[in-house]
Amino acid sequence: MYANLAILAASVFLYSIASGGLERTPINGAIVYTAVGLAFGSLGLGLLSMEVSAEGLNTLAELTLALVLFTDAANADLGVLKKSVHIPQRLLLIGLPLTILLGFGAGVLLFGGLTLFEVAILATMLAPTDAALGKAVVTNESVPDNIRQGLNVESGLNDGICVPILFLFLALATGSNAEGSTTTLALTLVAQQIGIGVAVGIGLTVLGAWLLKLSAERGWISESWRQLPVVALSLACFAVAQKLGGSGFIACFSGGLLLGGIAKKHKEGFLLAAEGTGDTLALITWVIFGSAVVGQAIGHFNWQVVLYAVLSLTIVRMLPVFLTLAGMKLRTDEKLFMGWFGPRGLASIVFAVIVMNAHLPGGGTITMTVVCTIVLSIVGHGLSANPLVAALVSRLKRSE
Repeated sequence: MYANLAILAASVFLYSIASGGLERTPINGAIVYTAVGLAFGSLGLGLLSMEVSAEGLNTLAELTLALVLFTDAANADLGVLKKSVHIPQRLLLIGLPLTILLGFGAGVLLFGGLTLFEVAILATMLAPTDAALGKAVVTNESVPDNIRQGLNVESGLNDGICVPILFLFLALATGSNAEGSTTTLALTLVAQQIGIGVAVGIGLTVLGAWLLKLSAERGWISESWRQLPVVALSLACFAVAQKLGGSGFIACFSGGLLLGGIAKKHKEGFLLAAEGTGDTLALITWVIFGSAVVGQAIGHFNWQVVLYAVLSLTIVRMLPVFLTLAGMKLRTDEKLFMGWFGPRGLASIVFAVIVMNAHLPGGGTITMTVVCTIVLSIVGHGLSANPLVAALVSRLKRSE
């Protein structure tokens, strides 16, 4: 335990004092954290023994994602989002189903040992993008506002939308949809997950934002406690929504958007501190992922798994985005940019644990493919973020 704690503490300290410099390089936090897990884990020096259960990793990934979604949504520019809302609308309503469909087709061709429902499960697990891994792009003010806000909203909502779809395919794969028709089950799951999620996010945030404004205006909250209210509010939104049968992720994103609109004058200090907590949770998540998951899985990757992972990050994601944004006032390079920056991460980890607990016959292949895709995404999107942002900005300036 003490060796693990020492390695984690040293990692947090060293990355924190160098974070500003590293942010200007192609090396992002997720790459560093996962590499630390690999280097000190069983595949490397063997000094880090992170014996974390699947449920433990699932909980950590869920809480990290909930906090990241809430703070990212609260930081969104609602004025810009209102003008460019058609971009995330198309990405979610057209692009997301097309991505799942294309991922299903690729899976059918590559994984003959999986049932059709298992392939559909895999395609759904890898459809949502990761808000945490995408922060290097959506927080970079050099990127055009409509692109940043579009990607931010897409990543904030697509994982919540995919939850009922995943549960539907799981029910069909395990034969547990005896009650009612498939259509009824699908509509019930979608309405429950989205409806309850939005209701909880709005309800708790209205109360929380009012209390935050009141305390800030009257100077009731001390500096040492400033980092906790947003963390507590985001986790409350997530937990209550999950308990009531809704999507905690949608609750966090809708709550964050509302907080950003209600508490404009007072949110900056609260959010800045909460983002630090989210970064720390992300560090721990990726170290554990690198040590306990990647270290054990990397030897089990085969050519079908690697090929599907590559396709998932490229054609399966980029083609639907490009087609979805056709006819809009976006350049070709902007559409390709948005298509490429669909990283996979925390949401897919959460989905992988859910599928592992379902004990599907093809669960091993599904899990290995998800892990491989996340690893390639961490490296590919991490290394390409700053260079591609710089290239896009340069081309846009030359065209003005």
